[in-house]
Amino acid sequence: MSVDSWDPTPRPAASYADRLELELEGSLEEEAGGGRRPGVIAGGVLLAIAVVLTAMNLRPAITSVGPLLAEMRADLGASALWASLLTTLPGLCFAGAGLAAPLLSRRFGIGAAISFALAVLTVGLVLRVVDGPLVVLGGTLVATAGIALVNVLIPVVIRDSFPARVGMMTGVYTAALQGGGALGSSVSPPIEGVLGGWRPALGGWAVLAAIALVAWLLAARGTGRTARTTTGGEGGRSLMRNRLAWIVTIFFGLQAFIAYVVMGWLPQVFIDAGVSKGDAGLLLGLMSVIAVPISLVIPPIAARQGSQSLWILGMGVCGFAGMLGLLFAPGASPLLWSILIGIGMSVFSLALTVIALRARTGADTARLSGMAQGFGYLLAAVGPFVFGLLHDATGGWTVSLIVLIVVMCAQMAFGVLAGRRRFV
Repeated sequence: MSVDSWDPTPRPAASYADRLELELEGSLEEEAGGGRRPGVIAGGVLLAIAVVLTAMNLRPAITSVGPLLAEMRADLGASALWASLLTTLPGLCFAGAGLAAPLLSRRFGIGAAISFALAVLTVGLVLRVVDGPLVVLGGTLVATAGIALVNVLIPVVIRDSFPARVGMMTGVYTAALQGGGALGSSVSPPIEGVLGGWRPALGGWAVLAAIALVAWLLAARGTGRTARTTTGGEGGRSLMRNRLAWIVTIFFGLQAFIAYVVMGWLPQVFIDAGVSKGDAGLLLGLMSVIAVPISLVIPPIAARQGSQSLWILGMGVCGFAGMLGLLFAPGASPLLWSILIGIGMSVFSLALTVIALRARTGADTARLSGMAQGFGYLLAAVGPFVFGLLHDATGGWTVSLIVLIVVMCAQMAFGVLAGRRRFV
């Protein structure tokens, strides 16, 4: 299986994987048979720019919250339970809202569906800063639902519109996604200082979403679809009873669990250890930046080898060391802990690679991706919620960090098993 077949798309549940595959196949067959559906557009510079701008919007709605969470709670009079719900919503949306993506794509075209998703994201980013705690939760739910739709559809655009450059565009897409996450965490605190509050600092990210929406509308205007056929004779076998599929699913879910805890709570952990709010946001941004070159370089190398287990273990050991440092001496060397944790979180790119490499056919890849990312993001959604509740119950971060270290150990164990050369 080529690395160019990666499909970095969160898709809820095994049944959804089958449904997504059938929906996309059906829409593409409809096109091949002469049915006209506005959507995937011809590849070009303008489309590439639109893809990059869109990818940059897939993380700031999440990463911008962590450095400002304390101010938000103080201003809104919100509890730790509210903060845990706020940091849990993205994972739940990623696991659920993407179900509508293939339906929108088939009915209106992928171009129109992505435009709609970006409009939803823009509205949600504005909505979540106009009122109290419940409105913040509702706006976050709307914004992350838009992100979930885009998560499903952009990789399809890359495959269809850049068939000769799938690997390169996937790397660019991943780098832009990680870069956007770094911007969200590092730029939001200074914006808060300049604009005088967390509301304009968070709401300002709607401008970037609106720019992406305009770029997408321009790129999609007046262009036609690129025809592609998809083999549909693979049958509909389920992977729910496949042991390897569950190993991959648990591995993906555990690394996502850690990632969402880090994005949602780590700035506050640093702040409580004496790091300034601005520096805490920069440290979280650094973790995302570290993942950019790793995501571009390591997966192609690992994919050419028979097993990816050692790469997964090596990244996990770095993350484990960073977590230990955060537990025992959080204020001693926050930069070093952030670098080590950032390397550990970069295993996300290998989790996507493993999904592609553990299946022999495109149909099985779609099913495994849907199962792993669907159930995986449901598991990830539990992470920030539990992490925050443990802090509220104990009055400190020690127990929460111990739980995170245990999860890191389990991630390494399942990652080593998932990285071995076998097939579902």
